[in-house]
Amino acid sequence: MNRYPLWKYIVIVVALVLATIYTLPNFYGETPAVQVSTSRQSITIDTGVMGRVEHALKAQGLTPDGLILDGNSLKVRFHDPETQIKARDAIQHELGDNYIIALNLLTASPDWLTHLKAYPMFLGLDLRGGVHFLLEVDMKAALDKTMERYAGDLRRELKNKQVRYGAIKRSGNALEIQLRDADTLKSAADVVNKTAPVLTQNSDDSNFRLTLTLKPEEITRIQNDAVKQNITTLHNRVNELGVAEPVIQQSGPDRIVVELPGVQDTAKAKDILGRTATLEVRMVEDDPAKVQDALGGNVPAGYELLDDASNRGRSDKILVRRDVELTGDNINDAQPGFDENGGPSVNINLDSTGAAIFRQVTAENIGKRMAMILVEKGRTEVVTAPVIRSEIGGGRVQISGSMNPAEANDTALLLRAGSLAAPMNIVEERTVGPSLGKENIAKGFHSTLWGFAAIAVFMLIYYRVFGVISALSLGVNLFMLVALLSMMQATLTLPGIAAIALTLGMAIDSNVLINERVREELRNGVPPQTAIQLGYDHAWATILDSNITTLIAGLALLIFGSGPVRGFAVVHCLGIMTSMFSAVLVSRGLVNLWYGRRRRVASLSV
Repeated sequence: MNRYPLWKYIVIVVALVLATIYTLPNFYGETPAVQVSTSRQSITIDTGVMGRVEHALKAQGLTPDGLILDGNSLKVRFHDPETQIKARDAIQHELGDNYIIALNLLTASPDWLTHLKAYPMFLGLDLRGGVHFLLEVDMKAALDKTMERYAGDLRRELKNKQVRYGAIKRSGNALEIQLRDADTLKSAADVVNKTAPVLTQNSDDSNFRLTLTLKPEEITRIQNDAVKQNITTLHNRVNELGVAEPVIQQSGPDRIVVELPGVQDTAKAKDILGRTATLEVRMVEDDPAKVQDALGGNVPAGYELLDDASNRGRSDKILVRRDVELTGDNINDAQPGFDENGGPSVNINLDSTGAAIFRQVTAENIGKRMAMILVEKGRTEVVTAPVIRSEIGGGRVQISGSMNPAEANDTALLLRAGSLAAPMNIVEERTVGPSLGKENIAKGFHSTLWGFAAIAVFMLIYYRVFGVISALSLGVNLFMLVALLSMMQATLTLPGIAAIALTLGMAIDSNVLINERVREELRNGVPPQTAIQLGYDHAWATILDSNITTLIAGLALLIFGSGPVRGFAVVHCLGIMTSMFSAVLVSRGLVNLWYGRRRRVASLSV
């Protein structure tokens, strides 16, 4: 009557073995490490790089706990954070700027668990320590940048099609093109239709003026794309920093949440994430009269007076056209290097479109100066303004000026990772120290442990043998929940620990229902073996109903919640499923092993 078929015991044993294997890595902790990687496809990290790293560490008297080649990256373990930091500096000095050297934390699990793909759970910001940012995207700047790009594209196309025009002026979210006559007005309208069909045209036939505005749906698309592009760029920058398990997600229509667990250099992270380095190429105006007027405070229309960082014997101001010939959107790669004079520089590779534009601009302006402008945090500065000696093809550009090697490296990183679609302001910043994270882990672990112990003692006293079985099934439930979180590589946070504690209470509630139904059947005079069967059968419907309704609430939190709420919901939903398995299948299997093999059972210890 109360005997399981063999296959059910096999299912339980397999579940227990898997739960044990995937739970174990969480008990080994993490060790400090230095990660060596590269963003350049031409560089491969192999045994040769490993040998150079070993040599550099040996020269500094540093002994690593192990070196691991993982794909195109090298991870070097150390015993303590102090040695880790010294090793980072030694490796950076040995390998140079072509490699990304980042501080990291690696699991201390044995190799056989790693080969089985058994990894520990990721720890959230509140448990591991790190930095949290809430960034707000400047939507006005996103629209301004888009209109500047359209103006540049139209300027080039009108020139290519030999359509004569007076000027292209910006007026809010509109562009005004002044034409000579009705024929050029019609030709310009055709060019606009082909080049920028998303712009709405409004012709002033009497003044031969064409006004172009953005459609409302296009404005919405630009704003949505700005948030998406900034998220992608932030991901690229975080990857450059070597941060593991980052959280970068949209929060509302114009805000982005960035959480970087385990970051040890929060100032560097804040600087890199918040910077908006964008490259612009514009032509320099060297007409003495216009320059003198600009320096006197009367800047001619269509020009801008900027700081000249190169300042090679000339004024510290330089007059440039507002028309942007090329932007950082056309950059494929950027690496730090040195110019012909041995000074720090940034070497840039352009994509095919950028290379074609650059070739055309240089071919048409031989003998004139071209300004390489870096736009960062609202500050626009001319980095270098060389004279164009000949047409430059091939898509290779070098910018250099008054920058030190560290600034060149950071600038290359930002340009390489991609430009932001619009600047962002940090509206909220929180830093969680690693010591506070460890304290949170200890408190969460102890609360769960003492909660489990209190429940087990109560069940043992009140339900005796059935209480012991309930406590064992509760332990299995906890093991399976941790194993599932580890297998899914979920991120555990403080709300997740709260959900684990809640799961223990809900899981034991199912066993209480079963035990009380068995007691009720015994009070009604039902034989012990029959009471076990009827108790489990009658309790199952109640357990199923209560867990399904709770699961619906958990799914609602998962769908409509965000951040910590979603973390709580994930653990909550998984805990419901594991509790149903352990409270019914596992506990029934233990009861069957204890009582099911006996032919006669006089009483039940319940």
